[in-house]
Amino acid sequence: MKGKILNGLLILTSLVGYLEWGAGNSTFLFKAEYEVLRKLFSDPLSAVHPFTLIPLLGQVLLLVTLFQKRPSPVLTLLGITGLFLLLGLICFIGMISLNAKIFGSTLPFIAISAVTIFTLWKTRKTRENLAVE
Repeated sequence: MKGKILNGLLILTSLVGYLEWGAGNSTFLFKAEYEVLRKLFSDPLSAVHPFTLIPLLGQVLLLVTLFQKRPSPVLTLLGITGLFLLLGLICFIGMISLNAKIFGSTLPFIAISAVTIFTLWKTRKTRENLAVE
């Protein structure tokens, strides 16, 4: 149950990333993702880009784990990796541009990712110890 909650939180926190560019242009990732999904069905070639498809695939993998009896650690790690490609870049951009809104919007995802990875590692160690005994 803890794995499903963490994976759900990963999906939710991946949607609150914030972007700013140019003069007065800004958006949250949930708005940008809506536009990508809309274009994916109406004009697929305009939406095909690694920075749109890989994070979207990461979200789909995490969504799949929510419907599994016991969430797959492999799918969870692949989902985190796919999403981190985009959110890590956004975090980096926020750091180098000294933009607290952009940087801060990625921190919930990074924190939940760290907790999830630590939980998976701890669970794996516990299972290994039980198997040895």
